[in-house]
Amino acid sequence: MHTENSVEKISISGEYIKLDSLLKFAGVTETGGEAKEIVQMGKVKVNGEVCQMRGKKMRPGDRAELPELGLVLEIE
Repeated sequence: MHTENSVEKISISGEYIKLDSLLKFAGVTETGGEAKEIVQMGKVKVNGEVCQMRGKKMRPGDRAELPELGLVLEIE
């Protein structure tokens, strides 16, 4: 069974936002510590590939996917 992911567009004011900060900013986690844990556990894909670098710089056009939540965060 195929389920459609929910895509949430996130606008940033700077050149980039770090992956763990993005998760907190988007309300996926309540704290930076939770965001760090999710990333380090390999539960986040960046542009289709698992990413375990919490400091990964996310720029406009990048996508962070959380398959377990059926959520895609797209940077604008």
